[in-house]
Formats: sequence, structure tokens, C-alpha cells
Amino acid sequence: MSAAATPRPSRPGARPTGRRGAALGALLVAGLCGALLAQPSPAAAEPGAVRVHDIQGTTRVSPYAGQQVTDVPGVVTGVRGYGSRGFWIQDPDPDASAATSEGVFVFTSSTPRVAVGDAVRVSGTVGEYYPGGAGSGVQSVTQISRPTVTVESSGNALPAPFALNARALPHRYAPEGDPAAEGSIEGLPLRPDRYALDLYESLEGMNVGIGDSRVVGPSTSFYELWVTLEPHRNRTAGGGQRYASYDAQNGGRLKIESLVPVAQEPFPTANTGDLLTGPAEGPLDYDEFGGYLLAARGLGEVVPGGNRPEAARPQREGELAIATYNVENLHPGNPQAKFDRLAEGVVAGLASPDIVALEEIQDNSGPANDGTVAADETLRRFTDAIAAAGGPRYAWTSVDPEDGADGGQPGGNIRNVLLYNPERVSLTERAGGDATTGTEVVREDGRARLTASPGRIDPANPAWEDSRKPLAAEFVFRGETVFVVANHFASKGGDQPLHGRYQPPARSSEEQRLAQAEAVNGFVRELRAAQRDAAVVVLGDINDFEFSPVTRALTAGGALESAVLSLPPHERYTYVFQGNSQVLDQTLVSPAIRRFDYDIVHLNAEFADQASDHDPQVIRFRL
Repeated sequence: MSAAATPRPSRPGARPTGRRGAALGALLVAGLCGALLAQPSPAAAEPGAVRVHDIQGTTRVSPYAGQQVTDVPGVVTGVRGYGSRGFWIQDPDPDASAATSEGVFVFTSSTPRVAVGDAVRVSGTVGEYYPGGAGSGVQSVTQISRPTVTVESSGNALPAPFALNARALPHRYAPEGDPAAEGSIEGLPLRPDRYALDLYESLEGMNVGIGDSRVVGPSTSFYELWVTLEPHRNRTAGGGQRYASYDAQNGGRLKIESLVPVAQEPFPTANTGDLLTGPAEGPLDYDEFGGYLLAARGLGEVVPGGNRPEAARPQREGELAIATYNVENLHPGNPQAKFDRLAEGVVAGLASPDIVALEEIQDNSGPANDGTVAADETLRRFTDAIAAAGGPRYAWTSVDPEDGADGGQPGGNIRNVLLYNPERVSLTERAGGDATTGTEVVREDGRARLTASPGRIDPANPAWEDSRKPLAAEFVFRGETVFVVANHFASKGGDQPLHGRYQPPARSSEEQRLAQAEAVNGFVRELRAAQRDAAVVVLGDINDFEFSPVTRALTAGGALESAVLSLPPHERYTYVFQGNSQVLDQTLVSPAIRRFDYDIVHLNAEFADQASDHDPQVIRFRL
């Protein structure tokens, strides 16, 4: 699991086998709805007087929130029998406003007993539901709960789907939020002709459709994938969409799920760059795991796009190769297949680098919260798998953390580890470092050295609270010293989502990473103060973008240069999150390393079958 975002919980009952029953006559379905935005309720509206567009209104919050409505007419356009159970209705007689949606979700809590094409009248309570809770910053879904449903006829034609494509989508992503409402956009009038988020909101619950669409986020175990409505915008080398700045949100990203049970129709397997053939039609929904999504009544086939896992070239004579790889909570309880796949990535994908910085190595008992902190069994199995795959017999160096002090999966005690090939490099070992005793920089005979190698950087600094401490070590290659610092900065958990109701979204987690970056930058400055031409490589899962304030803090004063910027823009990504290909893992070098060859090896993040959710990277240079 990447530390890039709050871990995603399982959704109870996700995509079980289900049966869609035909509903005849009157049907009473009762259900409770959590996280409703209740407002003072005047007298209930007259039966049949309120239409769906009246309920939806011209902002994100229904003017009828908290009120009872009676006999709201519509045609059923989709039925969901898993997760948040219910169905969507759409009024076939729309109003003249582009801002008011004609569709709405009816929450039933139990499996609905209506069918697509039923003409119904729905009575119930209007509310605003915040998936994942209002505190997460997400938008709300307007819905009718505790419904009484009358089926008037069946087999009716559905309203024509709204065609979602690049022509329909505004280039701007979201309006600026209301400063008087902490940046919320909830109360702002919708402008679907100007902002992508407003267009989606104006279509909430309506029948929409897409044609052939390129996949920009691979299919997952949650039976979802991401496509783009803007195939030419910020395209990556692998066919994804690059997250290029805080103003490049890529509003054409759209999540696709299926309303058909997987037992009846398996969800397609897709990689980034593939083509999902259309048409795909269904209600436009919203959830906390990415925002707006098409809940499709059926999906076309996936046509392979030709994207294949990459492999780096081997280091040349005289080159030192240093890599970093987030191995996603590796521990002895994982199946051997995971060890073998990761080992193949090191040997075939990274061409057996001289030094490999690993992130997310768990202790010997994995997620069992039993006080274990040693990880020698995890590392033995991994290095054995590398040797079995034809790689070198790596040695390793690390510092065990205090139990429960470094964040990550509870009980796992993830830490940074440095593998090294003793046939090519030697570790300069100096005892003295432990979980709470850091390493220092001293000058000796005109050269910088570490008091402890390996050693942690300033482990008592509050910047590292509940987070991984950087691991620093000295290595010698062909008689020259290189200082390597392995990192895994604090996660992005707690940040407001791109698709949320606060615009621009707040990045609260950035404060800790800024402090961490300043601490690492200060350490590198100490090395360079002791030895101006010190060769330093800082690398790992930085959990932040190449254009972020965190990267600027790492490189401040010219202490380091981010190697990511040496690549063409379409190659700059190590991770795919909600359809955005983005940089989270970085390698940075001190000025003494004047020339280098840097490669992000795309072998995981774009593919449904992945050994880790991160792509590794390798840098090669001469000392």
C-alpha cells in the first residue's frame, strides 16, 4: 500500500452476485442514510409538485434538503444491488436550465426491487450524503432516502444519454471556493459551461455515455478503472495523463464501474494505455475514492494499447548504479510470488544496481502487532529471491525502528533499507547509530564522514513523528566515497481531494514533509560544508511532486538537484492515483555529481498486474 494517500477500506458487499427483480405495483422500501446534511424543514411539498430538477437545484446542495417530497416522477436508469444500494431515476421531461440535473439517486439500503426502464413515482426524504463523511472534504450526493416507490409501468425507453467527451468538457477544472465558507464551492451557482466539476455536478444522477476511451488508470481489485475524455491532454509515454502542476488536475479523468454483478459479467482487466471500447452508458455517480464516476449498465471490450513493462539498461564500466524501490509492505507472510516478482524487478527491470534503497520493508511478523521490530527474515527472503532470479547476492544495512513509532500499517514497523552488492561496492561501517541515536557529520583529514554508518538523520526531530526516519550510509566505489540517504517521507493522508468541495484543496500533510525536507537539506549542507565536493544521493518515496514546495525545500540553496527534471515531461511519473500519473518517488544528487543518467522504470504503476504500486527508478554516474 502506498503511503501517498489514506489507505482505502474495503467496501462491504462490493460487487457480489445479485439478482435484479421486476417490481410490480406499489413497493415500500425503508433505509437509513448516514451523513445527511439536514436543514430546517418547512411543510412537505404537495404530491407530484416537485420534480427531480427542483430537488437538485442550481447549486451542489438541494434546496429541499431535509424535506419530504411526494410522488416525484422518473424513469429508472440504473440499479445498484451492492455497496450503497439503491437506484437512479431521471425525469424524461427536463427543464430549460443546464445547471439543474434531471437525475437523482434513491437510497434503499436493501437490494432494490425495481428494474431499468420502470416508470416510477418516489416519495421520501431529500438529503445530502457525504461519502466517507463530511470531514473528508468530499462533495455530497443528493439523494432521496426512506423511500416509498410506486411502479407505474415497465419497459420504458430511457432518456438519451448526455455525451461526455472532450467537446462537452470545459477546460477549467473548478471555481475558486467562497472565502467566507472556508473555500467551499457548495453554495456557488453551477456554471457547467465554465468548469468541469460544475458540469459533472449538473449531470449528477443523470444518464450519461462515453464512446471509445483511453484507459489512464489500470483496473483494480475494487472493479474499477479510469479513462480520460481528453486523450490529448498531458499524455504520458505509457498513454496515461500526467499530473503536471496543481493547476493541471486533468478534468477529463472519469472512473468507470459496472452495475452488472461480476458473477454475471466479469469486470475487464485493463492497463494504462489500453482502449475501453464504447459505448458505455449509465448514471453519473460520485464517491470518495476519486469523485465522479460512470456507473455503467454494461461495458465494452478492452483493446490492448501495447504498453509493456520497461527494463533499464545495465550500468557501464565505471558507472555506479543506485536505485530506489517501494516494495509495498513486504513481509514474510506475503506469498513467494510477491518476493519473486519484486526480485525480477530488481534483476531484470533495474539491471541489478549496485545499491538499492528499499521502502516499506516490514518486520518479521508483518502486520501482527506483537512487538517485533527485526526485519532480517523479510530481507533474507527478498535477497534470496533476487539471487534465485540471477541477481547478485546482496548484503543489507538498516536500523530497526522503535515499535510503532514510524507510521505505516499498524504492527508492520516499515523502515528504509539499503541493499548493496559487495562485489561492486563496500559499506563503510561505523557503529553507534540506533533508532533514537542519529548519525552526525564530521570533517576528518579534509573529508566528510558520518559518525554512524548506517545511521538515522536527526531521529528526535519532531518532523519524523510517526514517520520513517531517513537512513544514511557511506559507501566506497572504485576508491571514491558516496553518501546515500534513503527516505520515505510522511504520507498525503488528510489532504483534501482534488474533486472535493474545497477549492483549491488544502494540503495539510505538506507541513510535515516540508519540515522533513528541510532536515534532509540541512544534513546535505553539513556534508558539503565538511567537504564541498561530497557526492551525495538522496532518494526514495518523497510522497510529493517534482513541482512541489517539498521538492523546492529539498533543493534549497543548490544543495541538491532533482533528477526527475532531467527527463522529458511525458516520462515524469512513478505512481498512478485516480487516473493521474504523478511523481512521488524521487532521486536527488549533490552538485559533485555533475553528469548522470536517470531512468524511471515503468513496470508497475500502469498495470493491473503489479508487484508494487510504485515504479522503481535508477541513476547511473561516474565518481
